[in-house]
Amino acid sequence: MDNFRDRLSSCFSTVFPDLSAEEIPLASMASVGKWDSLATITLLTVIEEEFDLQIPPDDLEQFASFDLILDYLEGRCAHVS
Repeated sequence: MDNFRDRLSSCFSTVFPDLSAEEIPLASMASVGKWDSLATITLLTVIEEEFDLQIPPDDLEQFASFDLILDYLEGRCAHVS
């Protein structure tokens, strides 16, 4: 599932251009100062476009870190294919 990781990393770098490639996999709402509610919505939109998904608002609480989002995407896309 490295492709998921790479694609998600690309989404993160679009929304958080100041993060280095090494920082992105460690990113969380707690560790990234610019990750506020607006950044979450922006990230959600970028991810929806990249992965061709519609993410229900109830799932937004799972969007608190790179790892949680990656787990979410792998689970969602596994059910789609």
